[in-house]
Amino acid sequence: MDQDMVVLARVRLLSANRRVVRGAEGLWIYRVLTRVEPEAYGSKLAYVLVEASASPLVRELPERRLALLDEAVEVAKALGTSNPYRAKMLARALAARQWELESRPAEPLASDEREDRAARQEGRQGQA
Repeated sequence: MDQDMVVLARVRLLSANRRVVRGAEGLWIYRVLTRVEPEAYGSKLAYVLVEASASPLVRELPERRLALLDEAVEVAKALGTSNPYRAKMLARALAARQWELESRPAEPLASDEREDRAARQEGRQGQA
């Protein structure tokens, strides 16, 4: 890891003067710092990843949202079991990922299945 990047991330974190830095800047800061101190910054990275997956910037990008949530789950799983935030962040990331998967529209039917379904519908309408 480039030490200049780590120093820059630490400076941005300190200059933000917030408990958690959000948005693209937070993602960058916590991704860099999690590489060098995963136990200290991993839970914040997982938090910001879940938050970013709900951002309007990725509203129309379901694969990107899922990628952010997958990363959040992996980061939370990587935290040590003694980390006090591990369970909370893992539960939050898994719940958000599950909600994302369940809220996706059903896969379109194959053309054969659509034709079969249409033929059954016509048959029912003809009997009524």
